[in-house]
Amino acid sequence: MGGDGKIDLDAIARAEKALEALSDQFSDWLAEEVDRLRAARAEIKAKGVSEETMGVLQLAAHDLKGLGTTYNFPMVTEIAGSLCTLLEQAPDRTRVPLGMVDAHVDAIRAVVRDEIRETDHPIGSLLLKELQTNVRTLIDELTG
Repeated sequence: MGGDGKIDLDAIARAEKALEALSDQFSDWLAEEVDRLRAARAEIKAKGVSEETMGVLQLAAHDLKGLGTTYNFPMVTEIAGSLCTLLEQAPDRTRVPLGMVDAHVDAIRAVVRDEIRETDHPIGSLLLKELQTNVRTLIDELTG
């Protein structure tokens, strides 16, 4: 808002223009974040499941959850959100099956590779629904 309490439309226009100028770099930045997630998964496989390795994975997933939509990939936000739900709601994240971690990481890689950006994409929405259903079922099993 401007000093008089009104919305400064010029400031909004400048911010939108600045964001548009950066948008060419979004795909590179998203690729870096996906690589971070993949590296976290690789570290779990190399070092084993521990609070530390799962924490690194959770942080990478959380960052992608926050950045996916910013980088024009709402589908990445949703899939990363599903992985975050799994890691945050499991009573012991070290007991989360690595197959579920792999499914989420591979799904994120696939939607970025195939440029499945929107959550209403026919294949992407089915994939997301399946992941979310499996997460709910697994959380119920782990907490019940």
